[in-house]
Amino acid sequence: MNDNLYTPPPAADREIFAELLRRPGLRIERIVSTGQCSPADFWYDQVEGEWVAVLQGEARLRFANEATARHLRAGDFVDIAPHRRHRVEWTPADQTTIWLAIFYSP
Repeated sequence: MNDNLYTPPPAADREIFAELLRRPGLRIERIVSTGQCSPADFWYDQVEGEWVAVLQGEARLRFANEATARHLRAGDFVDIAPHRRHRVEWTPADQTTIWLAIFYSP
């Protein structure tokens, strides 16, 4: 991968995860979605915290303790505390959504 967050990924029918940097207590990933979402009964429940931003595109991010999903657009970000259950409800199939995810130790 080039050192550019917006470099188009190779065509794929799945989400693409690329680790950009790893240090003790810190991991940075670029995630590219093209219509993918979390399985119906799946919730992320992570040990580490995650700060995530949508750089391009849009998505709906749902937290287990919230009645409706948050609609995130380019420029929106959220800090997800460790063990805060969440899932990706939707990303559009007709556009590329690029996420920047920063995972950190609590």
